[in-house]
Amino acid sequence: MMKRLQKKICLLGDFAVGKTSLVQRFVYNRFSDKYLSTIGVKVSRKTVVIPHADAMVEMTMMLWDLAGSQDFEGVRANYLRGTAGALLVSDLTRPETLDSLARYLKDLRTVNAEAAVVFVANKRDLVAQQQVSPAQVAQVAAEHGALYYLTSANTGTDVEEAFRSLGRLLLEH
Repeated sequence: MMKRLQKKICLLGDFAVGKTSLVQRFVYNRFSDKYLSTIGVKVSRKTVVIPHADAMVEMTMMLWDLAGSQDFEGVRANYLRGTAGALLVSDLTRPETLDSLARYLKDLRTVNAEAAVVFVANKRDLVAQQQVSPAQVAQVAAEHGALYYLTSANTGTDVEEAFRSLGRLLLEH
């Protein structure tokens, strides 16, 4: 019999890094280039089957797409309660978004010190506009002991892999 789990996963990062687009790509396999700022939180779900030990685990990921604005910071801790893991999302075309990840991680660790995290540097497809190198992303992820992926919500590159990697980490915790 397959084990079934439900895990709360938050997407954290500055505004316009692509959190909503990553969720749309992962859950519905679609992309829209129309920018809609998330207000508060949007919850989506996707069930994936993940191999673990000698069995398969059916994991329902409750994906909490949290607004990235500064004025949201006061209520973020309330949304983070019960979070098992998070994707920390930055934008390869905006270096300051990579610097912000430490603050989001600190907020998360305050609520759940054991939460599993995966760093995601999004917009890999925008090669001409990139201002952050893969080496810089690797360094920041290493400083925090995290796995990282260079993704494109637009093309779908490594989006599924980032979410599934987080799912495997959740099974190890």
